[in-house]
Amino acid sequence: MVVRERRRSGRRVLGILLALVLAGLLAVVLTREIGGRSATVTVSGVVGSEKLPFFADPDVKKVFADNGIELKIDPAGSRRIATTVDLAAYDFAFPSSAPAADKLLAAHPAVRTYAPFSSPMAVATFRPIADLLTAAGVVRGNTFDVRRYLELTRAGTRWDQLPGNTAFPARRNVLLSTTEPCQSNSAAMYLGIASYAANGDAVVADPAAGAAVLPTVGGLFRDQGYLPSSSEVLFEDYLAAGMGRVPMAMVYEAQYLAEELAPRPALQPGTVLLYPSPTVFSRHTLVPLTPRGDRIGELLTTNPELVRLAAAHGFRTQDPRQLADIVAARGLPPLPQLVDVVEPPTYDTLEGLLRGLGCPA
Repeated sequence: MVVRERRRSGRRVLGILLALVLAGLLAVVLTREIGGRSATVTVSGVVGSEKLPFFADPDVKKVFADNGIELKIDPAGSRRIATTVDLAAYDFAFPSSAPAADKLLAAHPAVRTYAPFSSPMAVATFRPIADLLTAAGVVRGNTFDVRRYLELTRAGTRWDQLPGNTAFPARRNVLLSTTEPCQSNSAAMYLGIASYAANGDAVVADPAAGAAVLPTVGGLFRDQGYLPSSSEVLFEDYLAAGMGRVPMAMVYEAQYLAEELAPRPALQPGTVLLYPSPTVFSRHTLVPLTPRGDRIGELLTTNPELVRLAAAHGFRTQDPRQLADIVAARGLPPLPQLVDVVEPPTYDTLEGLLRGLGCPA
């Protein structure tokens, strides 16, 4: 009798344990099924390096998390995104220019693309440099005259050859610091600006025009020596090393504004932001590769909090009031209304120019 009772007791305990396990499994299933709100999906994207601070922002991550999304972001230059990055592992690609996005679309057709924000190209420099270039006729107010600048570079002018230069008598050519054009979109946009000015104020549209401007624009990169691979690295050099190493740098306006708007800006005293004339707008264009990637583009474009956060990171969103209001609230000067804005060359034309600079196909 005692043995039988022990067996029955053991069966009851086992039955209770199985019931508890089944109840737990059922609870998990029901939690996942009710609206799917507790389930989080991982969405992967490859983006231009200048957008890394935006995607790393805890507030940005929270908005995506509230929408059931955990983002996995890898950085890469826009040209690499369009040509050599293996996109099979990604849900979306987010280069920094429309030409790179067009190239992506040719190989990865999408129902739609998204351009949630943009940034004009700008020149980050310092007040002594801006004053020198004002005396040399390159700078007027906050405008950087690319045509006059090319006259100096064609002549091989050094800083110590500028009249009255006691502030920066460096025995170096007057050159804008840039990134590596074979890898980075910001340098490619600079190439578009310089080639326009060298081509008699016309967009380079054919191989003959490209060949004609290469002697002028080639030296802008070749004579710099080593070039960093990303705009993030170049801007960090500008912030940390200062005027001695980076007297002026081609950057995105958004990079400079994001630093100005930061709670503790790392900008050194006397920093100045100038706008090339002509300039181009770098339109950050998201190309969905999967339905999950399409959801990211939709959120970046339509979610009010993400739009506000993009403006807080210095980007010009589809609603220009967003950035203007944030700038005004911080007591900064209003953003200039840029009028001398040109389009970059098409992707194929830009590729021809880059190959002329020695970039691999």
